[in-house]
Amino acid sequence: MPLFYLVAERDDAPGIILIGMIIIAASIVVAVFAAVLQKLLQQAINYKKENELTV
Repeated sequence: MPLFYLVAERDDAPGIILIGMIIIAASIVVAVFAAVLQKLLQQAINYKKENELTV
């Protein structure tokens, strides 16, 4: 992000900072989505193991 800021200050282009913030926000969204999927998959595996043990 500091690199985007330096380029934006030199070229007087505030849109460059916005692009940098969008990249960071997209990364955060992907990370949260992956964490949620990991939790759901872990719960599904636990339910499957539990159902296999109940005969």
